[in-house]
Amino acid sequence: MTVLLAYISASRDRDDPHISLLPTGLCSLQACLREVGFDALLANFSAWSASRIEASLREIRPRLLVISQWTHNRHASLELAHVARRLDPECVIVMGGGHASFQYDEVLGQGSPVDLVIRGEGEATLLELAERLREGGDWSGLAGIAFRRDDRVEVTRQRVLLADLDALPFASRYLEHSRGVDIPLQAEFMITARGCPSSCTFCSSPGFWMRRVRFRSPENMLEEILFIRQRYGLIYFSLRDDTFTADRRRALEFCRLLIRSRAHILWNCQSRVTSLDEELLVWMKRAGCECVQIGVESGSPRILSLLGKQITPAQVEAAAAAVKKVGISLSVYLISSIPGETDDDLDASIALMKRIRPDDGYVSPLAYFPGTRLFQEAVSAGRVPVNIFATSREAAVYAAGKPQRPPARLLRALTGRPERDGRCFERQKRALGYCYATNVLAGEYFLRRGDPGTAEREFREIVAREPDNPWGWYLLGDLLAEQGKQRGAADCYCRVLKLVPNHGPSLAALGK
Repeated sequence: MTVLLAYISASRDRDDPHISLLPTGLCSLQACLREVGFDALLANFSAWSASRIEASLREIRPRLLVISQWTHNRHASLELAHVARRLDPECVIVMGGGHASFQYDEVLGQGSPVDLVIRGEGEATLLELAERLREGGDWSGLAGIAFRRDDRVEVTRQRVLLADLDALPFASRYLEHSRGVDIPLQAEFMITARGCPSSCTFCSSPGFWMRRVRFRSPENMLEEILFIRQRYGLIYFSLRDDTFTADRRRALEFCRLLIRSRAHILWNCQSRVTSLDEELLVWMKRAGCECVQIGVESGSPRILSLLGKQITPAQVEAAAAAVKKVGISLSVYLISSIPGETDDDLDASIALMKRIRPDDGYVSPLAYFPGTRLFQEAVSAGRVPVNIFATSREAAVYAAGKPQRPPARLLRALTGRPERDGRCFERQKRALGYCYATNVLAGEYFLRRGDPGTAEREFREIVAREPDNPWGWYLLGDLLAEQGKQRGAADCYCRVLKLVPNHGPSLAALGK
């Protein structure tokens, strides 16, 4: 029995390399199915034409089709379900994901091609469903789903959340069994925890994960990183937990294990300003963390309270200062177009950005998402209809109405920051001692400043101190290649491949 786990982004997002990626949860579902013998395939149809999608569905002929639905792709995912139903009336079509879990009434409306919706965490539910179908059964009494029976939608009892995330197979283990998936890019993004300790009004994470936070162990995290490094040749990772440092002890132990293993990776993560301190950041930097992204949202205490952030501008400043002192790049998320936001509120955000001077940042208009307190309050107050996600064709439903550009003054406060002083790297080296992440960031800085000689010294220090570190050889190889020193560059790339045989950029540079 073939199970197809599919994703398709909205057409307007198909050139975005991140929105068009598979949700990591879909990869986890595939791994669970393949571990017990199901022929489970991943499919990313985001860049495919309609005719190519139809041809692939005809070829694969899945008995069970699982589609990942989020708010931005809610219409595209439902259209995919309609195509699959037209091609194979006997196929069992399942919808899951952040949007479907909360909007199952709409997903299962009259005339819907979807048979059932998996609500919330899906591994145990999907495994049980697949086993029942393989044995000729159906989904009667299956926990954790919603489905249409006659003229009404039935909702079964809530599925108990998995107690041990380490028991799950790695989401990256079977990526080669796929269609349309950029495997190296997909494997870069890892999830090491489920849930968030915060309760922001605009975020659906607390509702989706039932306000619980569960963590994978540091040992399990390291094991997957080493697996991906060996199998797919990756030496850069993005840890996409809502708050990677929510469990400080776990984060510290992970860093210690990473250093001890000599994996020599670079990585980034998301955190919360109240979950960072200088000691933790030092360990993160020594373990290869080069960037931390924090949700600031606003510099106005009034707006922060309205968004349920439970942080203060002073805490933002303290966390930002610690990040920059250690020498990790600081990225911030901000929210704009908030109903009721005044010029004074905007001025407070601009002033905060000028004080903390992030290395980069992202500004998004405030949007409604199902399962959030913000949306529930807007419906109760009559500001938006309860069926807005079905009736609106926009990718996002913005709280201010039509999407608005972020205020130019706010963007200037983010993009107009002065370049860091190159002397900061010497201060970091004196404070932290040798740390390859410092050399990497320093080398990239000097290259941007048009000083390849100093950049080369930074990269050569890595290869001298740590000849088993692929980053020194790879960056030195790129630098030599840009200078036309092809023989030296080729030697560097070969050194990388002795350490990481499947490293894609080095293989490409050597024409392999």
